[in-house]
Amino acid sequence: MLSSFLQDRIGTAKKLVDELSREFEYAAVFGRHAIGKRYIKTSKQTLVADSSQITDSDAGFVIKVYNNGHYSEYSCDDIKNLKAADVKKAVNLSGFNGEKVDVAIIREEKMTQSFCREDEEKLDDETIIAGLETIVDKAMSQNTKIVETQAAFIKREISNIFVSNNKTLDQYYTYNNVMAVVIANDGDNIQQSYDVTYGVNSKTCLDEMQAKIEEIATLAVRLLEAKPIEPGVYDVITHPSISGLIAHEAFGHGVEMDMFVKNRAKAKDFIGKDVASPLVNMHDGAAAALSSASYFFDDDGVLAQDTQIIKDGILLKGISDLLSALELKSDPTGNSRRESSRAKAYTRMTNTFFDKGKDKLEDMIGSIQHGYYLCQTSNGMEDPKNWQIQCTAQYAYEIIDGKLTDNIYAPVVMSGYVLDLLHSISMVSDEVIITGSGMCGKGHKEWVYVADGGPYLKARVKLG
Repeated sequence: MLSSFLQDRIGTAKKLVDELSREFEYAAVFGRHAIGKRYIKTSKQTLVADSSQITDSDAGFVIKVYNNGHYSEYSCDDIKNLKAADVKKAVNLSGFNGEKVDVAIIREEKMTQSFCREDEEKLDDETIIAGLETIVDKAMSQNTKIVETQAAFIKREISNIFVSNNKTLDQYYTYNNVMAVVIANDGDNIQQSYDVTYGVNSKTCLDEMQAKIEEIATLAVRLLEAKPIEPGVYDVITHPSISGLIAHEAFGHGVEMDMFVKNRAKAKDFIGKDVASPLVNMHDGAAAALSSASYFFDDDGVLAQDTQIIKDGILLKGISDLLSALELKSDPTGNSRRESSRAKAYTRMTNTFFDKGKDKLEDMIGSIQHGYYLCQTSNGMEDPKNWQIQCTAQYAYEIIDGKLTDNIYAPVVMSGYVLDLLHSISMVSDEVIITGSGMCGKGHKEWVYVADGGPYLKARVKLG
């Protein structure tokens, strides 16, 4: 349920909005209370602490007002004793000589609503630590070449309120991530493998990782034998985690519409145009899937949505925060997100993924004479201005004569031009997997939780 810290301040927020509305045409208060806890178990130590991630632990407020054709924000740790006069003084623009952008006033429908998503399988500290110890022990006993294992359990509880002239919203939701990293060493080579489980319910997340850990450990040892791939252009099958990386890097940041306002994204000029194979459909939205990036309303009080970005290869629209939508005269998509109550709101991805197709994975593999099956996201980079992309898979298996072999390669880097890559997609599987455990920055900062995924894809790409 909503934290008592915010419950006790909803009345104060309403009073503050009423007082500010006497002078400003629009006023709103956004409150955030985030609690994060991190449990880490290795073969050598146990650590339990409040999460140090700024997105996991935060408490504070942002007051937004429509100020003579512009929007001004005031951030503070608490509004309990805040006076409207203090906000008015802080947002006084009389001495401001910088460039201003005229934006329309926010128009909102009346709405009062509470939202809640709770962990139905909460575990106490002792049970979580014991579960992580089981994971570590299982991995360490698999092979003498395994030299270290780290298992981590991260739980988050997020409470928000949003109070404006017409809206009173509150939300409480939880999410858990469990990660295991296994390190193998054969004397000449060191390799690691990892995997994650995630979800609302604690016990399920822990159970799923315990079931996966032997496979993760086996892979770490196998990677000691991995060979570098010979650079070239190949037919590939991408695991859903790699499909998600492509979605995130190709049309993730590139369709964040605050980038349209700044003319920093090529996608702005391709709305309504062909950008991918007709088999490609892509979505983003906090309501499009359930992950660590899923919420009920964003940091501007806009309800979560499911936005279709690409339909049958055509780029339909981008995603936006409220102010970017006002500037571009479009509808906001519920993608306004702050790193913390002390940070500016930007347009940010949530659940970014390709939609399913009609093909079977075995048929996709069977269609390849020689190529690779790319697995497990490592990292990625993109250039929204020029549409260059680079995605790294942790490893790949070779496909020969339509059969998946045991030949393993690592790491594998895929690069190229976004439109070439997306147009090369020739088969799309009939299942979708969303990975809900990662974080993403805007440039080099402004970190928020994101998720991505998709079906298995067959494409032709440059590997190295």
